[in-house]
Amino acid sequence: MPESREALEAQLNDFNAARRRAALEALLERVARGHIVLPEPGHAVNMHCHTFFSYNGYGYSPTYIAWRARCEGLRAAGVVDFDVLDAADEFLEACAALGLRGCAGVETRVFIEPFEAREINSPGEPGISYHMGVGFTTGAIADPVLAEFKATAQARNQGVLARVNPFLAPATLDYARDVLPLTPNGNPTERHVCMAYDAKARECYPDDESRAAFWAEKLGVAIADVRAALHDAPALQGLIRSKTMKAGGVGYVKPKGRDFPALPKVNAFIRSANAIPTLTWLDGLSEGEQAIEELLDLMMADGVAAVNIIPDRNWNVKDPDVKKTKVDRLHAFVELTRSHDLPIIVGTEMNAHGQRFVDDFDAPEMRPLAPLFLEGAHIVYAHTLLQANAGMGYLSEWATAHFASARDRNAFFNKVGEAMPPGRVDTLALIDPKMTPAQVLAQVQTS
Repeated sequence: MPESREALEAQLNDFNAARRRAALEALLERVARGHIVLPEPGHAVNMHCHTFFSYNGYGYSPTYIAWRARCEGLRAAGVVDFDVLDAADEFLEACAALGLRGCAGVETRVFIEPFEAREINSPGEPGISYHMGVGFTTGAIADPVLAEFKATAQARNQGVLARVNPFLAPATLDYARDVLPLTPNGNPTERHVCMAYDAKARECYPDDESRAAFWAEKLGVAIADVRAALHDAPALQGLIRSKTMKAGGVGYVKPKGRDFPALPKVNAFIRSANAIPTLTWLDGLSEGEQAIEELLDLMMADGVAAVNIIPDRNWNVKDPDVKKTKVDRLHAFVELTRSHDLPIIVGTEMNAHGQRFVDDFDAPEMRPLAPLFLEGAHIVYAHTLLQANAGMGYLSEWATAHFASARDRNAFFNKVGEAMPPGRVDTLALIDPKMTPAQVLAQVQTS
């Protein structure tokens, strides 16, 4: 009996790549037969989706994200994982098969020496900033800097285990046995460690009451609060993380800036891979982000050519006073990026349970900004296509030679991204670096 659509969609999140691929092929066959009708793309995008190759709050794979984005009528989508590019090839291939504009990136943390005494966007960690590269054309990059990202993150995780295990005994973990298998390619995060501690406590204390008493004692939390979270995995695991791994917890050691790679080193890697170094902005409230013009100038001098925002964190806020402050700073930051002609990449992350799959582009706070966010998606999508097929990406020698300003370059890549249908290899095969921007655009617009 044929598998249901629901069963095939669940299989898209299987850790086995062959099973994911087979499920997508089966779903595409149903689309081809008219049994599943996919909507026309709208104007919403999500260019910042974490996958299960680092941590996704719902366990989503790159293929599932591409499928769901296409089913929900997104105009474009992008994956961004912590410290690895493992999702890139799978996601871009799925996007091409589905007719979805797509891109791939990586996120890590960097040390910014001139800001070493100021907190930026990593809470409680002065001088350290989350940082991205977007528009990678493949994840098959043998670069020591990329390998260093993952190795550094895993060393931090193992250090957490070494400090937390004695505290949570007898619910102790073996990293190789209990934590590494929670991700497909062995790149667990702190959130996976919390999942493993939750599971280990269930082994040690099978009945609810003894397990609640264990967590109440270890975490210093009222037993009533633990009981309320006991069967809400995200809530319990968030409690474990906040009480043991964040500031004040036994597993926390305040990192030093020089424990992370320096900004120039990371940007050099991103550019060597023909991707776009990208500043990540949080909400403008930290000391570092209050000096955003200084920070942005420093970043751009070192090669940053785009910015990333998670708008939902800034407008979807319950407290009206906090919301007004954050919305005002969001709009001010967007105006600043526009004055520097920097493409804006936006998304919702989904690196924690409860985060929405796509932001509300029709919300009053978002509506004036939505065209800029769509333009950023078109630009990075066009960059990905042209770089992969002709070496003519956003920061390529070809682009540098043909555009006198970032504004002209943005206008071109936006038009290509808007006009170029996903998956049209026939059109891309006709494009080469001898062509002028006008010739490229004419070729794309007649495809």
